[in-house]
Amino acid sequence: MSGGGRSGNGWGLVLGAIAVLVVLGTVVDFVKRHPYWSAFLASLVAAGVVAVGVAVSKQRARERADQAQRDRLIAVTDAMSGPEFEQWFARLLVVSGFRQVKVCGGAGDRGADVTAIAPDGRRLVVQCKRQSISNRVGSAAIQRFAGTCRDIHGGEICMLVTNSLFTAGDGIQLARQLNITLVDRHALETWAWTGRPTTGTVAG
Repeated sequence: MSGGGRSGNGWGLVLGAIAVLVVLGTVVDFVKRHPYWSAFLASLVAAGVVAVGVAVSKQRARERADQAQRDRLIAVTDAMSGPEFEQWFARLLVVSGFRQVKVCGGAGDRGADVTAIAPDGRRLVVQCKRQSISNRVGSAAIQRFAGTCRDIHGGEICMLVTNSLFTAGDGIQLARQLNITLVDRHALETWAWTGRPTTGTVAG
């Protein structure tokens, strides 16, 4: 049975090759007999390919523009999953002039969800916290991130970003002492709308 299958495949390849040769021969013969028509048809095909390419490019540009417009609204983050929020913030970094933006969140990320190079050349390490507005980010999360951002990920700018708020008190003070930039919902909303990165420590 296996030998018969190989034989059938071999004949199929032979017949396919013959068919290709016949088609090529027909095309070559047509070009020789009708050079002007051949040039006209070739130009039509080329124009069609260009038109399709332009249409696809315009469609992608419209999709990017629509996505960018949606990304400016902080409310879109409330229906996102954690990974979607990371991708959203990564796009915001790109718009804001950051380079080499990479989403690396997931199992074993040790607190680094997004990494990038800031416009001034420093390495940025970001942890993203996507949660409900009523669920604030506390000092424990800040402390855990501070323990990995610089020593493990080599962050020169360590940023903790949330679509919610941070608890007032020890957490904010701890972030200031450890030089962790906190970006809460209000700061993130302004950043997303203006495309200008937040500087300093911001907490709600």
